[in-house]
Amino acid sequence: MFSIFDTKNKKIILFIVFMGLICSVPLMAQEGEASLTIGLDTLWVLLAAFLVFFMQAGFGMVEAGFIRAKNTCNILTKNFLDFCMASLGFFIVGYALMFGTGNGFMGFTGFFMQNPENPSGIPTLGFWLFQAAFCGAAATIVAGGMAERMKFPAYLVYSLVISSLIYPIIGHWIWGGGWLSAMNFADFAGSTVVHTTGGVAALIGTIILKPRIGKYRSDGTANMMAGHNIPLASLGVFILWFGWFGFNAGSTLGVGDGSLISLVATNTSISAATGGIAALITVWIVTKKADLSMVMNGALAGLVAITAPCAFVDPGFAILIGAVGGLIVVMGTFALDKLHIDDPVGAVPVHALNGIWGTLAIGLFGSSRLAADAGYTLANGLFLGGGFVQLGVQALGSLSTIVFVLVSMGIVFKVIDRTIGLRVSKDEEFRGLDIGEHGMESYSGFQIIE
Repeated sequence: MFSIFDTKNKKIILFIVFMGLICSVPLMAQEGEASLTIGLDTLWVLLAAFLVFFMQAGFGMVEAGFIRAKNTCNILTKNFLDFCMASLGFFIVGYALMFGTGNGFMGFTGFFMQNPENPSGIPTLGFWLFQAAFCGAAATIVAGGMAERMKFPAYLVYSLVISSLIYPIIGHWIWGGGWLSAMNFADFAGSTVVHTTGGVAALIGTIILKPRIGKYRSDGTANMMAGHNIPLASLGVFILWFGWFGFNAGSTLGVGDGSLISLVATNTSISAATGGIAALITVWIVTKKADLSMVMNGALAGLVAITAPCAFVDPGFAILIGAVGGLIVVMGTFALDKLHIDDPVGAVPVHALNGIWGTLAIGLFGSSRLAADAGYTLANGLFLGGGFVQLGVQALGSLSTIVFVLVSMGIVFKVIDRTIGLRVSKDEEFRGLDIGEHGMESYSGFQIIE
């Protein structure tokens, strides 16, 4: 009869238990290592999401500083409500359209975040928060381009529509397994998805809204409407630059061995630096003045331009991409004034034009080797011997996004204009939107002289 109290049997049992523990150690170690990796990646993405959220403050400071004092409260309220509207819209509808199971155009599952798809390797809600921060950034770009004359209720409607419908559909094409993704179109962190979308929406919006009163003289030349607080705008640019490390490097969605994060962060910063320098040189040559506002927009242009290719190019090409971005933002600003398109903060040249440039830069300088390290399958760019294959795909994706946003947002703005109205009255524009729209002053007790 077998007894566990028998000395010999005790030894056998202890031996079996011991061997079981020994055999389970590697499995336990693997499970522990996997859990640690997921936890570390989640922490990294959440920290990046917090940085991208903080960019809302940067956008607010830049836009407030670049406009007149009498409209400061209005623009800050729009920036604040942008993230509120984007969060709700993206939670209820947007995430499902962007990442849900569907077709090449849009997703159809996961509304109200019920059983949503999760293409990342981190918890679903952590991934949602990161993507919601991106959605808010795309929405807030338009506030600057249409500043100082757009009705506040009209802006709220616009913000909800772009956050819930327009941005997620484009995101699905590129990041959600849509038709552009199937063609190996590449946009690592959002030059197209975020910046071209927001910038082109600002372009069609400001065209429909028409220029501010007094912006252009009878002879067609532009009248300078200087921003009221350049130090505030400078602080905003530094906040945006800081937040962009989360924007770009966080798009790795994981830590790995740190090499990819390091490349992306380095490319991000060096492109911003050369963008600012290139803008300074360009505006200095053209106007004979070292215009700080252009330098700041040049740095932002470098950041926007490197957002798509930041994981696919070497730092040397990042310098070139940023420099071209700085040139584009200055010449684009002058071109808009020639066309009588009134963009108070430079949203169109910074985000639309440089979003396009950054997207095309992958087709020029992108490396298939670096792309593979980042988990992408791309052809080498034109200047790396890959021909026009990737450049053609990038151009198609950029053009498709531009057309879709122009048409869809053009319809949205026209509908808003015909229903609740898009533009404030002349009297309200003269007095300032702070008083007319919000019944308060940004600088109470100070005399505002325009």
